[in-house]
Amino acid sequence: MLMIGDILVSDDVVSQQFLCNLDACKGACCWEGDFGAPLDEAELPVLEQIYEAVKSYLLPEGRAAIEANGPYTYFKEPEEYGTTLLENGACAFMVYDSDGVAKCGIEQAYKNGATDFKKPISCHLYPIRVLKNEPAGFEALNYDRWDICSAACEKGQAHQLPVYQFVREAIVRKYGEAFYEQLHAAAIDLPTLR
Repeated sequence: MLMIGDILVSDDVVSQQFLCNLDACKGACCWEGDFGAPLDEAELPVLEQIYEAVKSYLLPEGRAAIEANGPYTYFKEPEEYGTTLLENGACAFMVYDSDGVAKCGIEQAYKNGATDFKKPISCHLYPIRVLKNEPAGFEALNYDRWDICSAACEKGQAHQLPVYQFVREAIVRKYGEAFYEQLHAAAIDLPTLR
């Protein structure tokens, strides 16, 4: 484990390689799993505020689910809020591009200038998951291994792209440029990366 400020970073975040291969997985992380995308509490009112701006980017079934249940749900098992799901388990904010690849409707709205919120930080950081231990006062960044991402692991290895570099923009968004630079410096010094 690395310690950057008060954030623990799993060695896998710097030693494993990853590069999304949407041609292979078709964005399966948007429809696979048991819970919605994890949300920070600060994101809950944001999803409510941006809904009018993003709803025209969503599929009819996504809009229906959000209008019936709200943009987020509390999931008891992980004890956290996540994006609302459709009955088939897909994220209510999921859309498809012309090639049938799942994308984030919020991100599509962001790219078109309809909102200044890119997407939930958990989606932006993936395959890193943040584990919060509020009583102990720390967060840990862990690499989330999922078989649907095997093609991304292969592509990352081919490009020699560490997980933390793949999600650089998201790390900077959440923790700042200085944090990323410290993480990068520590990663370079790890014996396993030499």
